[in-house]
Amino acid sequence: MDLALLRTFVTVHRAGSFTRAAQLLGLSQPAVTGQIRTLERQVGRPLFLRLPRGVAPTTIGDELAHKVAPHLDALLQIAEHELDVESASRTLHLAGPPTFTALRALPALAPLATDGLDLRISITRDEEGLSGLAAGHHDLAIGTVRPRDRLLTATPLWDEEQMLVASPAWQDHIGGPQAVPAQGPSVLDDVPVVAYDESLPLLTHYWSAVFDTRTSHVPAIVVPDLRAVLECVIAGVGMAVLPRYLCCDALADGQVVALLDPPLPPLRTYFLSVRAGTLALPNVARAHDHLLQAAAAW
Repeated sequence: MDLALLRTFVTVHRAGSFTRAAQLLGLSQPAVTGQIRTLERQVGRPLFLRLPRGVAPTTIGDELAHKVAPHLDALLQIAEHELDVESASRTLHLAGPPTFTALRALPALAPLATDGLDLRISITRDEEGLSGLAAGHHDLAIGTVRPRDRLLTATPLWDEEQMLVASPAWQDHIGGPQAVPAQGPSVLDDVPVVAYDESLPLLTHYWSAVFDTRTSHVPAIVVPDLRAVLECVIAGVGMAVLPRYLCCDALADGQVVALLDPPLPPLRTYFLSVRAGTLALPNVARAHDHLLQAAAAW
C-alpha cells in the first residue's frame, strides 16, 4: 500500500471528517476523498461510513487504523529526527487560558525559547483552544476540559487548588475569621462577588464541593482575567474564588485573607492536549515533556 494513502486514511480516522483531514494535510477535500476511495478499492472493503456530518470508521477501518497508525507515527518520528536541528526549533503554537498561561506555562517554556524554540501564544477559552487544536491552528492546548474528540489526546497536567478570599475588611464585616466555619455560607450572602465569567464557574464549584449547596450570588464585577479579579478583591470590592498560586503573595502580605480553610479544598484539573500523532514532532514533544516536568514542581 502507498504510505501517502495510509497517512491520509489515519488522518481521516482521527479527524472523523474528510474536510478536517484535508485541512490538516494541506490537501483539497476531493483529493482526500479520492485517496480514501483508492485505498478502499485496494482493501476491498469500505473503511468509513459516510454520515450527514463527517464519517465513522467501519470495523475494518478501525482494525486497519489500529494496525498502521503506530507505525506511521514512528516513521514520522524517524523522518523528523533526521532533521532534528531544524525541526526541534520550529515555531510552537500554544493555546491556553490567560492567567495559567502567563504565570505557569510561559515561565516553564522559557528555557526552550532561549534555546531556539519560537513560541506563538493564543489566549483562549477551553472549547476555543480545543477546536483550534483540532483544526491545526495550535500544536498544544492547555485547559480544564478533557477533549472528547478522538483526534485529540489529553494528559492531566496539574491540579489547581481553589481558595475563597476577600480583603481583611470584608472578613471583619462578616464577623471575623470563624464566621464562615461557624455559621456556614449564609454569612456571605451580602458579600459582593468578583468573577471571570458571568456564570460563576469557580464559585459554583466551590459552593457545591465545600458547602454542598448552590450559590445564589450574582457577580458585582466580571472581568475575564483572574489577575484582574485578584486586584479587585485586594481593592475591597468583595470576595472571589481564586487559585492558591495566584493569591499566595497577597495572602502573605495580608492584602487578602482566606474566608475558609476546608480540609479538602476544591481542585481544578488542567489538561495538556495534542493532536494524535503529533508528539512524533520534536518541537511538540519537547514542549509537551517540558510542561509535564515543570508541573511536577508547581
